[in-house]
Amino acid sequence: MTAVLPQEPTGTTPANAPATRAARRRLRVSDVTVVDNSMLKKTIGGTAVGNLMEWYDVGVYGYLAVTMGAVFLPQASSGVQILFSLGVFAATYVARPLGGIVCGRIGDKIGRQKVLAFTLVMMAASTFLIGLLPTYGVLGAAAPLLLVLLKVVQGFSTGGEYAGVTTFVAEHAPDRRRGWAASFLDFGSYLGFAFGAVVVTVLQVTLGEQAMLDGGWRIPFLVAGPIGAFAVWFRLKIEESPAFQAQQVAAEAAKSHGAEVPAPTDVTLRSQWRPLAVAMVLVAVANTAGYALTSYMPTYLTDTLGYEATAGTLLTVPVLVLLAVMILVAGPVSDRVGRRPLLWFGAGSLAVVAAPAFLLLAMGHVWSTLLGLVLMAVPVACMVGVQAATLPAMFPTAVRYRSMGLAYNVALAVFGGTTPLIVESLTQATGSSMAPAYYLMGFALVGAVAVGFVKESAGKPLPGSMPSVDTDAEAKALVKTQEKNPDLDLDAMPGLVPAH
Repeated sequence: MTAVLPQEPTGTTPANAPATRAARRRLRVSDVTVVDNSMLKKTIGGTAVGNLMEWYDVGVYGYLAVTMGAVFLPQASSGVQILFSLGVFAATYVARPLGGIVCGRIGDKIGRQKVLAFTLVMMAASTFLIGLLPTYGVLGAAAPLLLVLLKVVQGFSTGGEYAGVTTFVAEHAPDRRRGWAASFLDFGSYLGFAFGAVVVTVLQVTLGEQAMLDGGWRIPFLVAGPIGAFAVWFRLKIEESPAFQAQQVAAEAAKSHGAEVPAPTDVTLRSQWRPLAVAMVLVAVANTAGYALTSYMPTYLTDTLGYEATAGTLLTVPVLVLLAVMILVAGPVSDRVGRRPLLWFGAGSLAVVAAPAFLLLAMGHVWSTLLGLVLMAVPVACMVGVQAATLPAMFPTAVRYRSMGLAYNVALAVFGGTTPLIVESLTQATGSSMAPAYYLMGFALVGAVAVGFVKESAGKPLPGSMPSVDTDAEAKALVKTQEKNPDLDLDAMPGLVPAH
């Protein structure tokens, strides 16, 4: 019978411990973070509402792409108007990497909560101001330039938003429920997109096409004002994440003892290049498929397949709601079976179903269109549904926010946000309605390879952080079985290994 070791030893180690662990103390109950579930719920709600705000704007602009082109470039042909509108949408993503890097650097220094309140204010204000913009008929060429400027400001703010909220929720959540907690972020995203679609559809039906061109298009953007004010109020009630607070305490303790603290920028650029590259590929694949299904689909259904604008919008709304529900399922499933299996299934199924889905869309029937959209929603749910739990676990706490900001936003700028523009250009250039399917299939194959380089993180502590659990009893059990627990890498926990 094996003797039970004391829970709070003072620098001692078991006699049979490996030599490489001789200088490491055991994990203590006081080292384990016990999650405050009431604060976790506030965190999920406060961050999800920000994602809803962000994707509400994405949805509104995506569904008004044809109208915005006609309002801000009325003298151009319809094809040029659409490309202009989608180009403005893509320009938003040019500013996202800068926003992610700047906000991430500040967030890693002063805290996630303060920066996330700022990004939400900027995002809501720029969306609201779009609704007040003078049109081409009033300002001429200056009008589309102002539209581009406000969309770039949006891009900067949202560049810090998603990277921040995923980092924030991941650091608040217990290790064994991180997938569940993080899935609410993208659930809020797609609900926001669906909400934007519903608002635009109601206006198109009640006002009519001409009234929308005359000024009805402003209403969805102006709605962002009160939504944003509520979201900021909600977010200000959230406390800073336990992992960041522990990181700050450890850094101060190291400085007080004269230990050298590595510079976060050096850690990011020198040692994180591999996870950065893998994360960029994962984001590119998931969001290329996601944006093809959301932002591009209204344009594809109306411009390529000839649907009425209202009909094209209404067909996508139930699919978006279904997708949001599937994301809520994918998160907790990944807590049980792992992130990698769902990512592999998502990439593999996208390669298989992309062509049949677009063939169903091209048939032109309501039932075939809905079925085609649902087929595309399945792989998107599997990849996007675990993205918010997978990406933060690829980087250490000290540089998690900025690493997320760099990887996520560079990939989104180059691939995700440009998806509507690229696939529309390919469709117009080739004259084939199947061009988007082939584009997605290529990305799916690349994504399947990238998943092979992802380390499984389900149920494990975040890099550079101590374990996080739901209850005191779970913390005690974790401490008691720490040497036999496959989810604990004790040698990688900075609090257990003395600084050299």
